[in-house]
Amino acid sequence: MIERLAPARVVPAVARRDFIRLAGATAAGFFALGATSDRMRVVASITSLSLDDELTRRSMTESPTTRLGALIGGLRQRGWVEGVNYRFEVRSSFGGPDKMKAAVAELIDLGPDVILTGSTVETAAVMAATKTIPIVFATSNDPIGNGFVQSLAHPGGNVTGFTSSTAEMGGKWLQLIREAVPDIQRVGVLFNPASTPRAGRFYLDSVEQEAAAAGVTVVLTPIGTAAEIDGAIGRFAEPPKAAMISLVDSFLVVNRQAIVAATAKYRVPMIYPFHYFMDAGGLMSYGPTLEVRSADYVDLILRGTKAGDLPVQSPRKYELLINRTVANALGLTIPFTLLVRADEIRE
Repeated sequence: MIERLAPARVVPAVARRDFIRLAGATAAGFFALGATSDRMRVVASITSLSLDDELTRRSMTESPTTRLGALIGGLRQRGWVEGVNYRFEVRSSFGGPDKMKAAVAELIDLGPDVILTGSTVETAAVMAATKTIPIVFATSNDPIGNGFVQSLAHPGGNVTGFTSSTAEMGGKWLQLIREAVPDIQRVGVLFNPASTPRAGRFYLDSVEQEAAAAGVTVVLTPIGTAAEIDGAIGRFAEPPKAAMISLVDSFLVVNRQAIVAATAKYRVPMIYPFHYFMDAGGLMSYGPTLEVRSADYVDLILRGTKAGDLPVQSPRKYELLINRTVANALGLTIPFTLLVRADEIRE
């Protein structure tokens, strides 16, 4: 039986200032869990999204289904109370290189006890600014190749964190989009070389290997600005039959609304690596299930553990999401064999 679930919704959550007030009223009980009260610690985070972005606003709610909200809740469970024994600082790097440089400088000036980064580009920028402040990356698909860590088991230095996929994911995305659109003759791969792992090559090898075995032509589609999105996707509207793959790329996440709108406009099927694109109206996604485990590492670092002694962790589960309403709009009939494997079907 196929379970048809409603589209994801933002669950109402306690406002941040209300949460802080309630937490402060019961702080004494939390200290019994072992958090120290000798001084106010600083947990800092940098995001590539605008602070006005829906994903940013959603993440700032105290909810287990958002990255920052789950972090705050997880720290509270471990005795760290925002506004009582630590404060949380967020900066946005959205707006180009100068904005990135300024945001990183602001965080460093705060003298934080730990910095959380949300993308490869941000991690590299923060690492270039400090060799001593502990850094925890929420996602890095190639931490060894990017020079962030010496090994996954023994990172060394002042950095550790979590990966979100492997290089073989490229071939998996192609397999899945071919199941949804079996008659494609070419596949476009959308990415920004400046913000995707190894300028795209991290995934492209497996995409090209799978394409060669399937007799599909790979068309690399690099873009560097939002203005290029419409034209890049529009070129796949004409024959021969095509579909597209979105690589793991913070630039694409920031511009997810424009990307999904262009695929609808030109009726181009695309598979995405994150559910964020599905929330914007995408066709299908395959990627790691959101598991916010950063509270474990932030807690250990605040208690004195070196970041470089904490192993990099990989995803424990991946999920396939399909929007059948979008498929119908594109004139696609998703095979039953693919639907039964979906973790969520949206109508």
